[in-house]
Amino acid sequence: MKIALGCDHGGYAMKEDIKKQLEDQSQYQTVYAKELGSAAAPTAGLHFTPELMDTIRAKGVGIAEVTLHVGLGTFRPVQEDEISDHKMHSEWYSISEETAQRIRETKAAGHRVIAVGTTSVRTLESLYYMGLKLAANPDLGEEQLHVGQWEPYETDAALTPVEALGHILRFLDRHGLGSLHSSTQIIIAPGYKYKIVKMLVTNFHQPQSTLLLLVSAFVNGDWRRIYDYALAHDFRFLSYGDSSLLIP
Repeated sequence: MKIALGCDHGGYAMKEDIKKQLEDQSQYQTVYAKELGSAAAPTAGLHFTPELMDTIRAKGVGIAEVTLHVGLGTFRPVQEDEISDHKMHSEWYSISEETAQRIRETKAAGHRVIAVGTTSVRTLESLYYMGLKLAANPDLGEEQLHVGQWEPYETDAALTPVEALGHILRFLDRHGLGSLHSSTQIIIAPGYKYKIVKMLVTNFHQPQSTLLLLVSAFVNGDWRRIYDYALAHDFRFLSYGDSSLLIP
């Protein structure tokens, strides 16, 4: 069994020059969205239809959901000469106990977690570092589980993903919570070692964006060859463009 993770986002589209709520929220929304509060839809998810979701399930791919309230900072280009000078935004997310358990079972069985959208990736990868925090101090509160921008690069990754997720599940059980609600400021750039996600469905992103940095880290720096192919074959870029399935 594989498991595909999609983001549930809200109905507000505010990318750069878009400043107002859409009159018809379905114009910029995924078929699986549920919660209001996000500044943008996960554009990789715009390719999915109810029929495609049924086909995926019929092939034995499990589908679980996470929620990330995307902020406008997601689309702010990196203008600094050094990535270390770029300040990443914080975003709020929630993940249910059921989803955390399914991810843990998938990893324990040696199967692959497939993220739909770069925003999903940031949420899923943040879970690992929250598990590390709880392993060191089980008495932390949800607000103390925030993952800082450079935390993954400064932390000793001493646990397996299965162990880290186990600490999250015990935290939820101990506090009688059905979902984990916290925030992340994580930046994923070349040099980052992925812990949870093994395959990624994503659109093609603009240069100098943190989204492209995330993709570069995912494909071990080989993003230019992928983008050259897309340009040579007239792929469409950005929000309403074409998508890709990346398998490092």
